[in-house]
Amino acid sequence: MLSGVAYFLKMQASVTTTIDQDLCNGCGLCVKVCPAKTISMQDGKAVVTGTYSMGCGHCEAVCPTGAVRVNALEAPFTLSTTRVDDRWLPFGEYNTNELVRLMRSRRSCRNYSTKQVNRDLLEDLVKIGTTAPSGTNSQLWTFTILAKRPEVKILGEGISLFFKRLNRLAEKPWARFFSKLFGGDALGRYYRQHYATVQEGIELWEKEDRDALFHGATAAILVGAEPGASCPGEDALLASQNILLAAHSMGLGSCMIGFAVEAINRDKKIKQLLSIPKEEKIYSVIALGYPAEKYQRPALRKKITPRYPEL
Repeated sequence: MLSGVAYFLKMQASVTTTIDQDLCNGCGLCVKVCPAKTISMQDGKAVVTGTYSMGCGHCEAVCPTGAVRVNALEAPFTLSTTRVDDRWLPFGEYNTNELVRLMRSRRSCRNYSTKQVNRDLLEDLVKIGTTAPSGTNSQLWTFTILAKRPEVKILGEGISLFFKRLNRLAEKPWARFFSKLFGGDALGRYYRQHYATVQEGIELWEKEDRDALFHGATAAILVGAEPGASCPGEDALLASQNILLAAHSMGLGSCMIGFAVEAINRDKKIKQLLSIPKEEKIYSVIALGYPAEKYQRPALRKKITPRYPEL
């Protein structure tokens, strides 16, 4: 796996920026915003002189005449289920009250209707996920879509089998003893904190066909990362947050399924089932569907006390 530095060096040969000299007015704004020094001014015009590029697209976005193009980036950004306003929203011009209202109104949904989510909607959520920032602009995230309830149930069955095996192991005192000696007590902590809840979920699944994992969700999106990103976990979770907020705005409920993440990354059979390459890591599993619940007020949070270090 490439480190963040190695990935950045790998990008040195990936300059796809072009500048139309007839359109360039020599303002120099592209030079000012370029974090990689890919562009410089020569004879009053912007020219590509650098040997590497972050592919961030700042230069293209800031150009007043449309002279700059970063060819590695998809253009334009479109969605199937809604019209996209392609104008840049200036700093401070969005309604903060509405933004906070959306954030506070989104909750983890654990009751879904049987209505199926349209495939176009799921693909739009993935596109919205990619508007999140990523370390060194690597954008090495991956998205695996389960578009139908039967597919979600198949994944649930695989996860149930994984935890059934884990619970059998955790039940054995000798296994917990050796885990304490050589594994930092990981199995013991699992036994004390999660065993009983997981066992109850397995029994509900097997005996009553009740889905205590995905809560009846009719779709799911798995967010992962290919090798080479400088901070893949952060990248995937930032994209996941975008998906969660967008899902609420589109009328969908959502819930992050942490147990599913552990099972997928630890059981190669589940990865094979989902056609996920073994070198790829999953960082979030998002259950999605039309909610069968309605709230009267937004969520509250525990009080926090910010820290102000005296430096």
